[in-house]
Amino acid sequence: MTSQHLPVHRKIPDAVLFACTMNSVRSPIAAGILRHLAGKRIYVESAGVRTGHPDPFVTEVMDEIGIDVSRHKPVAINDLFDSNFDLIITLTPEAHHQALELTRTMAVEVDYWPTLDPTFVTGNRQQVLESYRTCRDTLFQKIKNFFDFNRAPSL
Repeated sequence: MTSQHLPVHRKIPDAVLFACTMNSVRSPIAAGILRHLAGKRIYVESAGVRTGHPDPFVTEVMDEIGIDVSRHKPVAINDLFDSNFDLIITLTPEAHHQALELTRTMAVEVDYWPTLDPTFVTGNRQQVLESYRTCRDTLFQKIKNFFDFNRAPSL
């Protein structure tokens, strides 16, 4: 009799925070994607080191894939009502530094996913939108892989 070695899959966390610098672009995109993929299985929030302003390009590129983030209101990490997360995924160096400081005395996993800022792209409207789509699509794939949403459901 032979034994098969099954892949070890990460335990799905109960609560995830995505953090970036202003909570205007990258973290709301990531949070919207995870909420869409996980449904009510995971509590998902996003926050920034500082509070930015809602970005209409984010709403537009998320609408393109059927995810509504139009009600997102940027919030700073220090202003969150609940800080009981199992996992904090940081998307910028500044957010990563703050998350590590915040969690020094907490049993929270902090993972850093460096993510390019699409707001730095200049050009016409289509070029700017393309940079937001690239950010969205990169985060979508990373989230699907990290949380193992690529596997078929077990019967």
